[in-house]
Amino acid sequence: MKHAIALHRLFLASAFACACAGAAAQPAIVYDMGGKFDKSFNEAAYNGAERWKKETGRAYLDFEIANEAQREQAMRRMAERGANPVIGVGFSQGSSIEKISKEFPKLSFVIIDSVVKQPNVESIVFKEHEGSFLVGMMAAMASKTGKVGFVGGMDIPLIRKFQCGYEQGAKFANPKIEVSATMTGTTPAAWSDPARGGELAKAQFARGVDVIFAAAGGTGSGVYQAAKDAGKLAIGVDSNQNHLQPGTMLTSMVKRVDNAVYNSAKHSTPGVTALGLKEGGVDYALDEHNAKLVSAEMKRKVDAAKADIIAGRILVADYMADNACKY
Repeated sequence: MKHAIALHRLFLASAFACACAGAAAQPAIVYDMGGKFDKSFNEAAYNGAERWKKETGRAYLDFEIANEAQREQAMRRMAERGANPVIGVGFSQGSSIEKISKEFPKLSFVIIDSVVKQPNVESIVFKEHEGSFLVGMMAAMASKTGKVGFVGGMDIPLIRKFQCGYEQGAKFANPKIEVSATMTGTTPAAWSDPARGGELAKAQFARGVDVIFAAAGGTGSGVYQAAKDAGKLAIGVDSNQNHLQPGTMLTSMVKRVDNAVYNSAKHSTPGVTALGLKEGGVDYALDEHNAKLVSAEMKRKVDAAKADIIAGRILVADYMADNACKY
């Protein structure tokens, strides 16, 4: 009931905001499960919206869903208020975007991490396997035990795509490397369970793993804490998470959801946009928080592989498109 009341109040506020804004339409963002301050995927989207707001001086609408039933309701209410574009963050928003975009053909919609084939929808996807390849290389080169790990969030093809790229990169750097992988769960709750993330990390550390890549949204914070406590290394995801546990975070596989939201808020173009290393959509993060953990030799080899991927000399298999890394 309290979530329904919150949703109602939000849209009353939204109606007032739209009325005050005049003719200029406001973008609207519906975040995925885990909340906009998950320090990962949703927060990257929020940062992109805030950059747009600061640059334009205009307001935007947003809503954090508390359960799956709110997705479609939130999308429809945003569209009813004339928000344009309406941006759905996360693959789970796909069915709602597909339905609501048909009901409001004159508005623009954006889906991040999925493809919706409608004439008024921009679908933005990322080549996560390319960025994951790079951090997989770094994990293998940093490992002292020859064993690295992966903790995924919800067990879906998209997260297997991260895992597949990570394994390829690790084996590229060290063909004898051992890779352990565990998924947190099969429901959206897997994105926001730090305690479970910590348990999974501890289990991998007990088997000799000394570097873990977490592609698990808010659940990853538990992995990073466990790594710090055990004196091991971790790799962040989506946002640059190096600052969360300085000295523990080897790097982060940065996925520029912020740029996707920022650009779409400025102007959305129907069709599919795929962002990889070449387009600046993914990368590894290097800053003052992890500089001491990344040797010059490691950086040289990773940057060389990055250049080779961009040039097409290294082909990283995509779990969702190629017959690779089938689990």
